[in-house]
Amino acid sequence: MPLRAIAYASEAVASLSAERLRGLVNDAVAFNEAADITGVLLFDGHRFLQYLEGPQQGVDAAWRRILDSGSHHSVVELNRGRIGRRQFSHWRMGLLQVEHTELGRVALSDWTGFVRSTAISGIPTSALDRLQLLTAPLLRTGQGGPMMQAAPSGGDGS
Repeated sequence: MPLRAIAYASEAVASLSAERLRGLVNDAVAFNEAADITGVLLFDGHRFLQYLEGPQQGVDAAWRRILDSGSHHSVVELNRGRIGRRQFSHWRMGLLQVEHTELGRVALSDWTGFVRSTAISGIPTSALDRLQLLTAPLLRTGQGGPMMQAAPSGGDGS
């Protein structure tokens, strides 16, 4: 079964409380388990960036839920398409609290084809490279739960 992915950015509603955010993530984890969706959600306190992946039917259902959600507005689709393998198979939906500059770097990175960079320099250039860079420390320390705090990336990471 071919896998699909979608990435988007949006603005949180001003009234979004920490409690409501926790509830949204917990609901997403349960839905994603049933729909076989995995992915990661970045949040900087004002903006979201989400990457999700799974079978076409599950991704489409998740996308409808995202568009209907009252927790955000100004949804901008960054990319959607077929992928060869999952990038976040370890998380049904990991929430990472990040700095606004980190979220901005990921949002403005290259989302074309959902590919990883092959740059020799070792500097992450694709959006998936940057997402992997943010999540890697959490994977090494075993922090795989739905609510996570991303460590600062250090340097400018551009």
